[in-house]
Amino acid sequence: MIQRIIILLAATLISYFSFSQTAPFEISIEPININGLGGIQSYVVGQDNGKWLIVGGRLDGLHRRQPFAAFDIAGNNNQLIVVDPLTEQKWSAPLTSLPTSIQEQLSATNMEFFQEGDYLYCFGGYGYSAIAGDHTTYANLTAIKVSNVINAIITNSSFTSHFRQITDPKFQVTGGGLNKINDIYYLLGGQKFIGRYNPNNQPTFVQEYSNQIRRFTILDDGTSITINHLPSYTDIENFHRRDYNAEAQILPNGTEGITMFSGVFQQNIDLPFLNSVTVDSQGYAVNNTFQQYYNHYHCPVLPLYSTTENEMHTVFFGGIAQFYDSNGTLVQDDNVPFVNTIARVTRDANGVMSEHKLPIEMPALLGSGAEFIPNLNFPHFDNMVFKLDNITNENTLIGYIFGGISSSQPNIFFINDGTQSIANNQIFKVFIKAASPLSIDDFNTASTDALNLKIYPNPNDGILNLQFNLTQNDDVKIYVFDVKGILVDKVVLKNLKEGKNKYSKEIKNLSSGSIYLITLETSAGKVTHKLIIEK
Repeated sequence: MIQRIIILLAATLISYFSFSQTAPFEISIEPININGLGGIQSYVVGQDNGKWLIVGGRLDGLHRRQPFAAFDIAGNNNQLIVVDPLTEQKWSAPLTSLPTSIQEQLSATNMEFFQEGDYLYCFGGYGYSAIAGDHTTYANLTAIKVSNVINAIITNSSFTSHFRQITDPKFQVTGGGLNKINDIYYLLGGQKFIGRYNPNNQPTFVQEYSNQIRRFTILDDGTSITINHLPSYTDIENFHRRDYNAEAQILPNGTEGITMFSGVFQQNIDLPFLNSVTVDSQGYAVNNTFQQYYNHYHCPVLPLYSTTENEMHTVFFGGIAQFYDSNGTLVQDDNVPFVNTIARVTRDANGVMSEHKLPIEMPALLGSGAEFIPNLNFPHFDNMVFKLDNITNENTLIGYIFGGISSSQPNIFFINDGTQSIANNQIFKVFIKAASPLSIDDFNTASTDALNLKIYPNPNDGILNLQFNLTQNDDVKIYVFDVKGILVDKVVLKNLKEGKNKYSKEIKNLSSGSIYLITLETSAGKVTHKLIIEK
């Protein structure tokens, strides 16, 4: 392990460390362009024999704030799109030959989807429904026979017989996660949103988070679809998340699982979750000892497991996040900007999770609403987690990244008039190879901080707002040092309660544009974070 000391506060024997660790693999990306392929985000994708079938999604960038403009019909994807990334060709066909109810759902955004063999199952999604006369979340499951539809689009023949649809109110979810553990499907989190989007909470919509993991099986004989619903899990606090990544995992005991990573929004504050939820065949467990800082909204994700090391790695590409790295400093931005960070979360043999920033970045503010499309020729487990032990010293194509939102700057929500972002039409090949001895990833020490110390906002103008977690009733010491190790401020808080705590204080005479180190110390340990004072 290579250890890089940022600063030593010798007078108080407190050290602040940022760690670089040998990487378990190397990732690289390479752009390709296909003539005539337009941009798209928040779509559904299936594949057959290396060709992709793209369904639904939006043709524009970040949704606008004005209700009349948000999620307008003009931005719907009303085409079925076929892409061959090897020959760099694309084909398309309109949805108009399908029944209206199927047309409407398959032009929606943020559907949940899963491909089982040749069938692509599309659930829910949000968009305008002429049948309902309003924007709605669809209570449908549509099954698509992928190979036949791809062939029909390429040959310009009929594909209507290869679509089937059922209605089920438990599938009326948008922005959730969908995955499988063994033979059981899991619809995780998400929301039901009826009416026009309105960020000012005017009475133009009804929004209900599912707060559930809904479990079911699908019996599909190619003609009839039979759903068997199993008991759901309900957790109002921890399942209150949407627009996030719910990823297949191999757990330390070798069994299949799913991890719910980050997502929005917490019950009591409009900020992303930093904790995660691990789901297995027996139930679920909330992990509050791990905090994910770098990739919070849905983005392309690459899952890899090493049987030899019993390590599960999940790589996230860009997107939107509350935190980003700035020259080694973890910066908090509660506007939750677009980011270009590529990071991995690793679960070790003991189940301990940690976050690591890769040395490469997305080439722009990309990733939100994009998908990782796997190369199925690369060895993988039954749940589509790749076999890391099969990588070599040569670059190997493991998949592609396509689409998503491309933003012109990090924070555009409050100025968005539709020109600050677009739906990206770029494809990136994703390569992987064994790490060289010089390959390092930066370990985010805050991700394993049991105190879960947060400074907000950061940067700020000298108001110290802290949030932290105690495992027992305890005294807390808070120190403020400048970068020379000189103590600027100290406070002792007596007998604080177990659980989440907050503390706020204005600290005078802090220099604008400077960095200070905030150390929180308890009987269980201590942690140091940086505070940046605005210029």
